[in-house]
Amino acid sequence: MSDYNWCHGPICHKRETTTRVRGVKGSKVLRTMKINVSGAYPKGVWKYFCDQTCMHDFIATHIEQFVQLHPRLEALETPIEDPVKTTRSNSYGYSWTTTEIKPIDNA
Repeated sequence: MSDYNWCHGPICHKRETTTRVRGVKGSKVLRTMKINVSGAYPKGVWKYFCDQTCMHDFIATHIEQFVQLHPRLEALETPIEDPVKTTRSNSYGYSWTTTEIKPIDNA
């Protein structure tokens, strides 16, 4: 397997940045970014996208197809203990309420 992937952003090759300019004088092109798979982020989405813009462009273009491949047919639930509300205040007279939610470990 190659140590590099090409960015999957649908318009990566059209973004006008100097890092994408390739070729010799007179026949320059904008090229899709090459991603080092064994680099800083060898797992997850950064194996396939050069930056967040390309990732979000891909999501916006392909979200319907993705959801058809991986539909959510029922709601997911996590059992929790009864939430505990705590009211706190500081020396300036400001008070706030926090709610502690603890999942139940069924393991």
